[in-house]
Amino acid sequence: MDSASSGNLPHSSRSHASKLWDRIHQFGHGWVVWFGGREPAVLVSMLLLLAAGMSFVHLADEVSEGETHQFDRWLLRALRTPENPAIPVGPVWLAEVARDTTSLGGYGCLIFFTLIVTGYLWLDKKQHLALFLFASATSGYLLSSVLKDLFQRPRPDIVPHLDTVASTSFPSGHSMNAAIIYLTLGTLIATAVGRKRLKVYVIAVALFLTFAVGCSRVFLGVHYPTDVAAGWMAGLSWALLCWLAARFLQSRGQVEQPSVPPDEPKPDLEPHQSV
Repeated sequence: MDSASSGNLPHSSRSHASKLWDRIHQFGHGWVVWFGGREPAVLVSMLLLLAAGMSFVHLADEVSEGETHQFDRWLLRALRTPENPAIPVGPVWLAEVARDTTSLGGYGCLIFFTLIVTGYLWLDKKQHLALFLFASATSGYLLSSVLKDLFQRPRPDIVPHLDTVASTSFPSGHSMNAAIIYLTLGTLIATAVGRKRLKVYVIAVALFLTFAVGCSRVFLGVHYPTDVAAGWMAGLSWALLCWLAARFLQSRGQVEQPSVPPDEPKPDLEPHQSV
């Protein structure tokens, strides 16, 4: 009985399949060894990446089915005075603070910060790291635009806008891009500082800036709360993915490591070997 009539693959097909499996196994084994030898921060980042990505997909599905519409409308109305929806709650100066804060998530500020840090890394003779940071930021901007075009959610029309807008609503570009830029820069700076207290401070500032920008978009009435939440999740996912990719490339010597203070040991990026 030949191989075709017996339901078995021909010998040549089995040979190709075996070679393909060997390559997949080697590639997968390399990643498993690399992640197995990582510090807990890398493993936690993997879990956060998975959680943020799944949360974004779930929220996008809820928004597409209209299940978040009631909550979105309620919160936007709650941030305006009942007598006049054009007037936000709180003191008069709060709206001006919100507009100043939201500018921190605009393209102008984010591109400005990205170019400053990229230039610094380039002058510090870390050209590959500078290019990686620039590519991470640029690809994040493009991803935000693609997602907006994909979902095509209209801007809120429940309350008057207190800021000028032109694009679609889901996800919030300000929230997503702020998360990508500030969290990526925060982790980069945190890696280069010595004391743990400074690392915590840098990450906390990056998280606060991301949170403040997102809240300002809802306060100004230009985004639904779910737009902002989705922007945070997508931005966090992209920032974590870029950070993990940078660590992997650093372990292979293809991207420079950030400068570490003399009294601080360099981070271990090589897989731990058993003896």
